[in-house]
Amino acid sequence: IHTGEKPYECRECGKSFRQSSNLTVHQKTHTAEKLYECPKCQKRFPDRSLLVRHKRVHLGEKPFRCQQCGKSFLHRSRLLLHEKVHV
Repeated sequence: IHTGEKPYECRECGKSFRQSSNLTVHQKTHTAEKLYECPKCQKRFPDRSLLVRHKRVHLGEKPFRCQQCGKSFLHRSRLLLHEKVHV
């Protein structure tokens, strides 16, 4: 069951997450060296998965599609927010 609860909170900025693994990745944005660079815009990321997600901006990819209306989104979190309009 998906309750929307986000029990894992970043002590640095207060952002919350559903999974502890997502918090761990996020915390690197505050502390880690940013080793992964986007070849298009030179923006740097502390985690490879964040770079992969960022590259969608340049590619125009919107892999998260609403089953109700077909609208597509760059991030899953935006799709989940959008889906509430259909309830």
